[in-house]
Amino acid sequence: MESQNLSVGQVAAIIGLGIGAVLIIHGGDPLDSMGQGYPMWRKTGLIGAPARAVVCIIAGVTLLAMGWLYRLLFCPLELLRAPDDVGYIADDGRSRARAANDVRRRRKIGELPPVYPNGWYRVLDSHMLERGDVKNVSVLGEQVAVFRGQDGKAHVVDAYCPHLGANLAVGGRVVGDCLECPFHGWKFRGEDGKCVRIPYAEKVPEFAKVRRWPSCEVNGLILVWFHCDGEDPQWTVPEQHEITKGQWVYRGRTEHFINAHIEEIPENAADVAHLAHLHTPGIVSGVDLRYTNSKTWEFVRHDWKVHWEPEAEPNKHCSTMLVKHALTVFGRHWPLLDADVVARQVGPGVVFLVFDHGFLGQGLIMHCVTPVEPLLQCVSHTIFYQSNIPPLVPKFVLRAECIQFERDVMIWNNKKYVSKPLLVKEDSAILKHRRWFSQFYSDNSPRLHYQHDTLDF
Repeated sequence: MESQNLSVGQVAAIIGLGIGAVLIIHGGDPLDSMGQGYPMWRKTGLIGAPARAVVCIIAGVTLLAMGWLYRLLFCPLELLRAPDDVGYIADDGRSRARAANDVRRRRKIGELPPVYPNGWYRVLDSHMLERGDVKNVSVLGEQVAVFRGQDGKAHVVDAYCPHLGANLAVGGRVVGDCLECPFHGWKFRGEDGKCVRIPYAEKVPEFAKVRRWPSCEVNGLILVWFHCDGEDPQWTVPEQHEITKGQWVYRGRTEHFINAHIEEIPENAADVAHLAHLHTPGIVSGVDLRYTNSKTWEFVRHDWKVHWEPEAEPNKHCSTMLVKHALTVFGRHWPLLDADVVARQVGPGVVFLVFDHGFLGQGLIMHCVTPVEPLLQCVSHTIFYQSNIPPLVPKFVLRAECIQFERDVMIWNNKKYVSKPLLVKEDSAILKHRRWFSQFYSDNSPRLHYQHDTLDF
């Protein structure tokens, strides 16, 4: 949506500037030579080409400014970072891509837990999949086809056709509640993955099917269930009723790719000490950890009080972090910017971040971690906020959260996983979190094996 508005504003500005340039180059008034002229220009006194060119240029710039203002005030904020955009230091004239590749190749990975925990994982935001659409998505080391049938229901199946291996999501099309292979026209039903039609065959074999992934659509997200032993879902992702009823509406999302083990990301919830060190500097100091403690910006400070606990049965797959945030400017506390956040993690890949702010209202950020490959995680933050609050407020909240999150990205992208960390008693919650997270691993959970210069798993 944002990119479309941007292109319209640019086109308007280019047209205005182009017309102005043409008028300046040619000069005069072409119609005046025929004795007709422009009545409007004559009435306003802007008969000459330079004067009209100035008007066109001003009009173009005004349209561009109006487009920018519209995007700022009304459009959702979407910040989509590429894998090399955040968390790497490109010194000595290297590109960010080269710096990222050097870090990935040289760093020690440590003794890792299994790479794909059992649980629910986001594949797409609901608004990214229209009726009749099909998308190719990389998740958990697999390629899947995510499509929405004409009945509006979303389905997730293996991307590769069992016939001759064509990718169903690349050139395939949705027909009713089925996905048609682009190669030979085989149709697979989304409900169970069964092939229901082969255009040139009299009969469809019973065993002709593509694997269907258990999926659900809730809170504006399409999620899939993964279990290494193929077991059915063991819990559900709770519905946020404010979203379902339309009281909280979509206001934007961010997306990052992180080169780390999946467990290291939620472990931050239990690592209380890192908040005071990494996240105390104000967001105005940026995300580059070499400069966040600059004295230039030390007049703005964030204060945090955090408590993390796992939940008991029947919600042992959940944990809760309570966060109290305060802001000080020049050493003075500003109560208007205090915020309470309840972060409830549901399984290994989904976190509900519920904001309650007396002045700025209420909202929710859906924080989702999805393994793409063993050491590559796609992390998205999708924000829903009170519909009666101006969009500028949740966009600011999401942008501030993004800055704080990207500081962590710089750590994750360069660190080693330590299976037996050296801890002090104040770090006790970290071990507690690791014990809690271990429930998502099974005996057959896939592991990463490092051999020479290749990663085989």
